[in-house]
Amino acid sequence: MTDPDLIETAITPELLRGALDLEHTPYGVLPHRLPGSARRWADPQLTFAASQPSGVRLAFGTRSSVVRLVTVPTKQVYVGAPPRPDGVYDLVVDGRLTAQSTASGGHRMTIDLTGGVQVTPGEPVAVAFTGLGDSDKEIELWLPWNERTELVALLTDEPVTPLPPPERLWLHHGSSISHGSYSDSPTATWPAVAAAAGAVGLVNLGFSGSALLDPCVARAIRDTSADLISLKLGINVVNADSMRLRAFTPAVHGYLDTIRDGHPSTPLLLVSPVLCPLHEDVPGPTDMDLDELAHGRLRFRAAGDAADVAAGRLTLEVIRAELARIVAERRTDDPHLAHLDGRELYGPADAAALPLPDGLHPSPAAQRLIGERFGRQGFGEGGVFHRKE
Repeated sequence: MTDPDLIETAITPELLRGALDLEHTPYGVLPHRLPGSARRWADPQLTFAASQPSGVRLAFGTRSSVVRLVTVPTKQVYVGAPPRPDGVYDLVVDGRLTAQSTASGGHRMTIDLTGGVQVTPGEPVAVAFTGLGDSDKEIELWLPWNERTELVALLTDEPVTPLPPPERLWLHHGSSISHGSYSDSPTATWPAVAAAAGAVGLVNLGFSGSALLDPCVARAIRDTSADLISLKLGINVVNADSMRLRAFTPAVHGYLDTIRDGHPSTPLLLVSPVLCPLHEDVPGPTDMDLDELAHGRLRFRAAGDAADVAAGRLTLEVIRAELARIVAERRTDDPHLAHLDGRELYGPADAAALPLPDGLHPSPAAQRLIGERFGRQGFGEGGVFHRKE
């Protein structure tokens, strides 16, 4: 995979954005979106999601006309489900998406939803971008949002230097929708679209199936430098049917308290769930529709009973009302805390025009729409993240 005519640059934290930790592996380094202290005790689903590099990118200045990245991706294959396309690498040059590529091969993780995971080891593969010209330029090479990616080597025909840190850094935490769901590419996830609109750096702590108010994630946010913070909470708590209202309310307060220990006056936006017709008034858990899967279609269904809401089981309607109440209550002591109803990002009219393909996750077009709207709501005039000159 190496080329004697190219310069190999060690992949260090200074070259990476969006990762909170680098693990050394037999192949190279593996970016993580949670620190080792959090991964030590976290649920395996959370740690795996955090190893998928949504929002993680190499960022450097160079005159090189060639950029080659050697990686070992991990491909996920679900037994009985339609195959997933290879993850996409986005090359952004001087702020403009210039080229895209994929890397076939690597490890293969076969997941049987009835139980069992098998990993078949693979070999390193390379993605290469050429014809970039020999002028000075700033490059961001975004890694696939949905593919665990070990980084083996960065090769160029001219030296590279790390880019200076962004003027403002936005840290966002959320569920699979924030992780990327059905996005076309890493710069097309809604947080990436919103970050570009707001001209801010991004740390995306969107974790598929795992925005469950884990204390270790709150501590990671507390300990991570950020100028702006947003939390999109609720849908995974319903998906997992993991809490009742009695536990949810103090868990949210505790989560915010922990974050405020490290960010006492940082602008913090609490975002409630976007519209999801499955769970608007029906509690979780969320199950895969096995009848649909038997026909090669991936869809989800709500397995809860609406009659149980009176006993404290959670729906999206209940969670939205409670999050709005919590923010209103806390703002008496925390003027830097704000609330955004997720239906302003994706609501009933959007569900009719851009329905959720599997009943749970937005389409690529809806991902972009959510990002554009968050860009206006959060970073635009009057938004909690608007930059005041």
